[in-house]
Amino acid sequence: MARWNLTDHTTGEPVSLAYDDEGEGPAVVQLHGLTSSRARDRLLGLDIIAGLTDHRLIHYDARGHGHSTGPRIPGAYAWPRLAEDLLDLLDHLIPDEPVHAVGKSMGVGTLLHAAVRRPERFSGLTLIIPPTAWASRVAQHDAYVRNADLIERRGLRHWSSLEKRLPLPPAVRPDRPFTLPDVAEDLLPTLYRGAAATDLPTVGELADLDLPTLILGWLDDPSHPLSTARTLHEVLPDSRLAIARTPADVATWPGRVADHVDAVAERGAAGVRGRR
Repeated sequence: MARWNLTDHTTGEPVSLAYDDEGEGPAVVQLHGLTSSRARDRLLGLDIIAGLTDHRLIHYDARGHGHSTGPRIPGAYAWPRLAEDLLDLLDHLIPDEPVHAVGKSMGVGTLLHAAVRRPERFSGLTLIIPPTAWASRVAQHDAYVRNADLIERRGLRHWSSLEKRLPLPPAVRPDRPFTLPDVAEDLLPTLYRGAAATDLPTVGELADLDLPTLILGWLDDPSHPLSTARTLHEVLPDSRLAIARTPADVATWPGRVADHVDAVAERGAAGVRGRR
């Protein structure tokens, strides 16, 4: 594990990002979801890029998650702030070439803000279970604020006992282990309030984002509604959408992502050959 230390562009607070940088070849970076981490993704079988053995693979814990640090200010966890962290880390590790980026849930928000801001940093995108956005973000805002209030009043143990009772989407394996957030309990309410107050880029901004994009969604998950995935597919100029209905469908995702990464790389190579 390595670290990259930076300063929040808005608050001036220090941030330290923990990351892994392994392998050789074209770079692929993976971003986890809210309250998760590199370690939690691996435990839950969500390290989607692990099989890309001929690539340079970068995983990192978002600020405030896992082994990364972050300010105790909700606004510091808005997706545009997380996008700045991603771009700073990529400029540090891979300053001279675009990367393929894979994000899940909150990671989708981070990626899209980063790509809208600096599309040249990316060769392609993979967006996995896009979160609530635009109209559906209103109800999610209220849910996150309730989570923050409940954790402060009753503690993480009580909150987690309620979370365990929630039904899983049909595409999630029923034997998947229940895991606590990989976030310090006293910081978790801050992260939830920050997530409550953020959203994806506007549809107009996304319509100009001409990057090859694979979108992977699943059924019956209010926090990751298909309405977001479908709107992204309609709006992004160069996108494909696949919807998982069963755990067997989700099991195909690493292969789908590998195929997409290879297709994007081949397209880029063809473009270089065509300019010679």
